Amino acid sequence: MKVKGVIFDFGFTLFYFDEPSIDKYFECFKTGLLSSIDLLKKHKVLKEKIAIEDFIKIFNRKRASSFKKSIKTKLEIPTSQIFQNVLDIMVDKNTINDLVELNDEFYMELANIYHSCEEDEWIPFENTRDTLEKLVLKNLKIALISNHPNHKTIENMLKKHELLQLFDVVVTSAKFGKRKPDPNIFFYTLKKMGLESHANSVIMCGDEYVDIIGAYRANLKAILLDRIYKFPFEKDIDVPNYIKVKDVSDILNLID
Repeated sequence: MKVKGVIFDFGFTLFYFDEPSIDKYFECFKTGLLSSIDLLKKHKVLKEKIAIEDFIKIFNRKRASSFKKSIKTKLEIPTSQIFQNVLDIMVDKNTINDLVELNDEFYMELANIYHSCEEDEWIPFENTRDTLEKLVLKNLKIALISNHPNHKTIENMLKKHELLQLFDVVVTSAKFGKRKPDPNIFFYTLKKMGLESHANSVIMCGDEYVDIIGAYRANLKAILLDRIYKFPFEKDIDVPNYIKVKDVSDILNLID
């Protein structure tokens, strides 16, 4: 097929989470939250044990409700915003003092620390680098769209594996404000790629419903990476004309 650009999903398309399980995800984020608490203690935001316990309880509840809301509404609530909301709640409850000295950079630092646990767990698939490099040699525009609540984490993982420079555009729901399959995040990415008038010459390659449905709504060519991991509550993909591949490198055989 004639192609001008390729957009990739991140998780389980270009990278995999080592030995994925619900327990491992929760353990990872528990570690990240404790590290964030260390920073709050250092800045004397959290001082007493009762305040720390209250913070953990409110944060976990707020994060869970924010995730559910984002799935339902497709509006992403960045992790930095969750930290700010939680601390504002604690001020209103008089659990902690006023936060006049805190700013957006500090909340972002909390989010970066919280998600830093992920950076050692996500690993590129064997053929990820080679596939990206060969696509670049074909003079195609290369982009990434990830449903992730902290943009810096995605950039850090790409940098860690020396892949960031292979992308023309990196878009996350945290930065854009909406999640796949909302078509607007695809339209935004196409515009950043300079291909807003060539949607039907752009491939979207991902591993799940939101990638394929979003691509269909944005008039992109859709390729589903048929991953080996199966997740609970996955939706059936009921749109026509998408292609299944077993490995990300298979995309090279589909491009003229």
